[in-house]
Amino acid sequence: MNAVPLGREHRQARMLLTTWSEPGDDDLAAHVEAVGAARAVDEILTDTSPLRRAAGLRTRIRDGLRSVDELVAPIEEQADRCGARFIMPGDAEWPTQLDDLLTRAPLGLWLAGAADLRRLAAFSLAMVGARASTPYGEGVAREMAADLAVAQWAVVSGGAFGIDAAAHRGALDARGATVCVLAGGVDVPYPRAHESLIARIREQGLLVSETPLGGAPMRQRFLTRNRVIAALARGTVVVEAALRSGSGTTAREAHALGRAVMAVPGPVSSPQSAGCHALIRDIHAHLVTGSRDVLRHVDPMAVEPDDDWRDDILGQREARVLDAVPLRRPAPVSRISSTAGLVEADVLAALGVLEAEGLVERVPSGWRRGSAPREASPRTMDG
Repeated sequence: MNAVPLGREHRQARMLLTTWSEPGDDDLAAHVEAVGAARAVDEILTDTSPLRRAAGLRTRIRDGLRSVDELVAPIEEQADRCGARFIMPGDAEWPTQLDDLLTRAPLGLWLAGAADLRRLAAFSLAMVGARASTPYGEGVAREMAADLAVAQWAVVSGGAFGIDAAAHRGALDARGATVCVLAGGVDVPYPRAHESLIARIREQGLLVSETPLGGAPMRQRFLTRNRVIAALARGTVVVEAALRSGSGTTAREAHALGRAVMAVPGPVSSPQSAGCHALIRDIHAHLVTGSRDVLRHVDPMAVEPDDDWRDDILGQREARVLDAVPLRRPAPVSRISSTAGLVEADVLAALGVLEAEGLVERVPSGWRRGSAPREASPRTMDG
């Protein structure tokens, strides 16, 4: 084995272990925690590993015993070709909230996209739901994700048909960031029908997977990746879900981690909403109907406790514009106009009123929320 710096040896070992094993191998993760990744690899190569599945892991090593450098080289070449990178615990980009999974935490993650995962995950919300969704559910997911993106929250989901796709598209349409946690490799767009959507996510956010490059999206990998979605985000929102579903699993993973779990209610006669109602009943998931409800549970200081004052001082136009103004990062008038669905002339007029009330403020790069409404005014914008 060639001598390499400890950091690189450790990285190479984790890269190999993620290639040889399946995501969510708790025994392997616990062993790595006990002896270190480099020693775990050495044990597998020398047939001295105490792991019951070590023989199965070793059968994945091609062409007999070779040096770690030789084993890693084709993996790194494949990563260079597809523009992917590998991160692991201790890296600057590693989201430390994944460590809450303890021995169930990924040994490492493959990423594709220019965004920084740790930075996005710091203010992120998972939004998941049924593949066989309804127009109601897709509309709620898309609008809620767009609102959260405007408020500078990254939306995390799994890229699947239905609610996942609606959530990703809502964030993208609002020019926000979104993270797609895939069951296969980040170089394997799945489902194939979402190839263009996944390409947009990679350009505007991140693709994430603990499955090695080239890995196929298999059934078990969908189940194990749900814990990553739950652990990455500050909270999980389930928009539609059947009674037994992967979305419900994600919500329960989040609940076990102490994350906020939220569910959108639907018709009592709808099978697609039965899982949401069960989460509200069984684990006391917060009932939410919009982005402001969601933010109250993960960032209450950013949301006014009571919106009744808006009815006293704001008209419909001003209320729409206020909802479209970001809480933190300023936005130009063109983006506020697009989000509010109003022409720029009306947006500018409303911003003037809102600025006078202290609700928004103008900065060099655009407009953002002000600190608070001014003293209660007896007038309304309509009269």
